Amino acid sequence: MKSAASDIIRSLWNELYPDPIDASGLDALLAELNHARNTLAFDPQPEGWYKDAVVYALYVDFFNNTFDGLVEKLGQLQELGVNCLWLLPILDSPMRDAGFDIRDYRNIRAGLLGLPADTPVEVKQRAFRDFLEKAHNRGIKVIFDIAMNHTSEEHPWFIESRKGPDNPYRDYYIWNKDTDKYKETRLLFKGMCPSNWEKDGEWYYFHRFFEFQPDLNYRNPEVLAEVCRILVFWLSQGLDGFRADAIPYIWKEDGTNCENLPKTHTIIKIFRAVLDFVRPNTLLLAEACQPPAEVVRYFGVGDECHAGYHFPLMPMIFKSLAISDARPVQHVLHPSVTPEIGQDNQWFMFLRLHDELTLEMVTPEDRALIHGHYCKDPRWDFRVGEGISARLSELLDRDHRKIGLAYSIMLTLPGTPIIYYGDEYARLNDEAFYARFKKETGKDDTRYFVRGPMQWEKIENELADKDSLTFKVNRLIREQLRVRRGVQAFGRGSMNFANVTTTHTPGAENQVLSYFRAAGEERILVLNNLTAGELTIDQINGENIKGHDMFTGDEVQTPIVLKPFEFRWINVKA
Repeated sequence: MKSAASDIIRSLWNELYPDPIDASGLDALLAELNHARNTLAFDPQPEGWYKDAVVYALYVDFFNNTFDGLVEKLGQLQELGVNCLWLLPILDSPMRDAGFDIRDYRNIRAGLLGLPADTPVEVKQRAFRDFLEKAHNRGIKVIFDIAMNHTSEEHPWFIESRKGPDNPYRDYYIWNKDTDKYKETRLLFKGMCPSNWEKDGEWYYFHRFFEFQPDLNYRNPEVLAEVCRILVFWLSQGLDGFRADAIPYIWKEDGTNCENLPKTHTIIKIFRAVLDFVRPNTLLLAEACQPPAEVVRYFGVGDECHAGYHFPLMPMIFKSLAISDARPVQHVLHPSVTPEIGQDNQWFMFLRLHDELTLEMVTPEDRALIHGHYCKDPRWDFRVGEGISARLSELLDRDHRKIGLAYSIMLTLPGTPIIYYGDEYARLNDEAFYARFKKETGKDDTRYFVRGPMQWEKIENELADKDSLTFKVNRLIREQLRVRRGVQAFGRGSMNFANVTTTHTPGAENQVLSYFRAAGEERILVLNNLTAGELTIDQINGENIKGHDMFTGDEVQTPIVLKPFEFRWINVKA
């Protein structure tokens, strides 16, 4: 192994495990990494490829039954403008938490491949490699979820662990005789789990999520080595990146809240060093629902995650839409709230995902405002007011103008956009799917409203009707993605908020979310009318503006009239 990479990993390892006994397995791991690099069949990834991505998040089975069904839709996704797939959990699992409860880290669920349950693991791995090759041939990258904080209680490690204190896998998890440790640790699933400890015989094991998802114990160096091997295994299969699920909780220390601890960052630096050595530019994406200043710490100094979700921005977009005021978005993106990030780092942007519209990272006042405005059905409530489980179209009143406006904001603010499967067809909450899974799991997990299978025949029928919500939303999003394609300013450019003058509509200045995006010779003005009324923009930053509408090609100059909920992307002349 190259000495620099070896020295980095060894130094970080010694920070975590200063006892020489704990370093006994490191040499073997380093030798494995060297072998993996020398035998890898894939070239390094292009530098910064994730900045030019349009990501499409989907469940394989809900999207089109199997990977073969997904292959059938690759051309359709490519035409939409997608060049990266985020596969929501596909690894072997009892499926009590939508696949985030992993039973085997190297095993794809057979049903997703259309194969019998007893199919050998090697056959399933070969089928997945075939899928990756077909996606790559279309220029589509593929990333997937890997839960690094916990496993399923059915994972072989945990099955062995619960056999008793003398079992060699006992220390892969966190066991205690009582519940007196980690008392400052908050409940993540408030209203669904009463404790972070679960009694098992005469002992208790620790968990941050559901009781059937025991947390891994990274104080045991064997656990860290195993997870590194898992990452390298998927590199050998051709995967392009990992969504690192729940990483803020990896390291635990008594007397703390067990979140964002320094040694958590040490672990992530090791993961990054491993990926950089074996296949450079493999994406490591931080799933850290934390304030922006805390998420930025997961970028390190270019030695931790490449990118992270901007969780606090998403609810502020919804707040701005609710109160017709640009200032919530302007505030959350101000450098005092969202620090500058490194040149190689990137925010990932989203309106809706597979989880709830989370309100963890907002003030109590904003939580009450957003929840009160958007939780239109009490059944959509998640975690006792801390979230709302609803599809984008439901949240935005099934109004194609509001949906198009929300997408305009998401697609033009700094970052890489994520489309959640079905939102491009104005998919609604899935009542039947929620009812079914509530019955099957015994958990009132309202996030199941936003999951469930696509109904392709119904979609095709609605697309044939130009008056349908499906057609109107799909046309808007397709056109936005068509225009956005190839524009460097959106994925990589700078952003400066613009001040608008609305002489004809006094007092409306804050009702327009406006900003310039620029990269090289590109300079784009984005105007988003947050109101249900018509507005006239007389000047931008005290000046008259002239340019071309990026959708129609028509020449545009101030004054500019914005219809209710209208957005304009204007290529501005220098």
